[in-house]
Parts: sequence; structure tokens; C-alpha cells
Amino acid sequence: MSMKVASLLGAALAAFAIPAAAGDRLIATGGAQTVEGTAGGGIVPWAVIAGYGTRDQVGGSAFCTRVSPDDFDLDACGAAAGIFNRVELSFARQKLDAGSVIPGLKLRMDTAGVKLRLFGDAVYEQDSFLPQVSAGAMYKRNLDMAIPSAIGARKSSDTDFYLSATKVWLAGFAGRNAVGTLTLRATRANQLGLLGFGGDRKDSYSLMPEVSAAVLLTDNVALGGEYRWKPDNLRAFKEDDFGDVFLAWFVNRHVAVTLAYAKLGSIAGKSSQDGAYLSLQLTY
Repeated sequence: MSMKVASLLGAALAAFAIPAAAGDRLIATGGAQTVEGTAGGGIVPWAVIAGYGTRDQVGGSAFCTRVSPDDFDLDACGAAAGIFNRVELSFARQKLDAGSVIPGLKLRMDTAGVKLRLFGDAVYEQDSFLPQVSAGAMYKRNLDMAIPSAIGARKSSDTDFYLSATKVWLAGFAGRNAVGTLTLRATRANQLGLLGFGGDRKDSYSLMPEVSAAVLLTDNVALGGEYRWKPDNLRAFKEDDFGDVFLAWFVNRHVAVTLAYAKLGSIAGKSSQDGAYLSLQLTY
């Protein structure tokens, strides 16, 4: 990873830091960061709040991710702040190199998110069946709409709304800690929004489920998988669901690396888009 990217990550964390941000939660309980910026897996938001801050602390994280399916490259960088383990604010920019479709084509999108923990605690309420439940919204703005508009996309910006439930089971799977998440998302996004929002096939919100599960093989290594159902709004290009299998290494409380194999289906007419996913995250 270049010095430029490393500097971006450090600057983003410093921007959110305050002296009281000691960060006392258990390692890995802030999750990783999705390509959209919020705390979770790689493609599915979790109900947890970013960082390691408790109810009287502020935490945060910053990340850069590259996903490289067969015919595209997706880069995403961003940061999130967790305020008193109750509210999360996030921002990320995604850039898709779509030169395999049109030479030189790059599609960019900004995503600003907010998440509110409604009730429950994913880790500490082990005597309760209730998970941690959070509600969130992601405002997305596509910066390159010429091609999406030409293929039928209706809007250059829109908001995803979601509800997530996450539960951590301490010593819950073969004596190892495990975590599971179910998310329901209302969305009109085409390929996350990189191909705009709404389309000539459907222009209304779709309610789509997303699931994520992982088991900690050791105290700081997690193996898991995700699946994200997606709408199919455009007649020009069929849109498939996303899925991945990931291995996350929480080196310490401040550094995490996630490696995944992602199956992204058909993207912009290119079928069977499978490939590697690599993410670096700094957390406090």
C-alpha cells in the first residue's frame, strides 16, 4: 500500500480523535468496514458501532479496500466515527475502473452514512436472546452519470435505508466466539449506486435481505462469509447478488487486514465477476 494511502488513513483517524477516546471494547467488536464505509463485514453493515469506544468514549476507524473481479477494479477509502457507542457517522468514496466496458471509463460515488443503535448490545447481553439492533441511512451521490443515464438509470443520488441485527456468541461455536448479522435494506441502487439509482425496469425501493456470519478461529482471526441480495432495475444489464468468503486478521486493537474471495455475478454486461478483495483498516 502506497505512502499516499497510508497518509490518508492516518489523517482520517486523526480528524476524528479526541483525548477521551480510550477505546475499551473487546477486540474485533467494531467489525471491519464495508466498501460503503459503515462498520460491518466487507459488503454487509452490522449493527455494531465503528471503533472501540464505549458509552462515554469516542472511537473510530479508517480503511482502504480494493476489490478486483475479472474485468473491473473497485477502490474504496473512507472513515467512520463511533460516538458513545450509540451513533456512527461515516464517509467513503468508491471508484470503479470500468475500462473493460468503455476504454478509460471510471465511475465514482460518494457515500455519507449515519447509524443509530436502537437497543441491545451485541456482546455483553449474553443472557438475553436479543441482538443489538441499529437503524441506518446512506446518502449516495454518483459523480459520473453520463453512462448510467444512457442505460436507463433515473437518478444521480439517492438514500439507502437499513435495519441491522447483530449478535455475538462468546464461546458459541465449538468453543470459539461467533457473530451473526441480518440486515434488511431498502434501496434503489444499481451496482451499489455506481450505475445510478432506479431504472427503466423498476424505479421504486426494493427491500433486500443481507446476511453475514463469522467465527473467530483464534482471539484475533475471523473466518466468515456474507451474502447480499440486490435489486435488478435496469433492462440493459442484469444485476446479480453479491457474496464473499473472508478471513480477517485483527493484528492488534489498531490494525486489521481482511482478505476475501468475492463472487459478484454479472456487472455491466460482464458475467461471472469473481475475484480477490483486500482491505486495510486502522481503528481506535
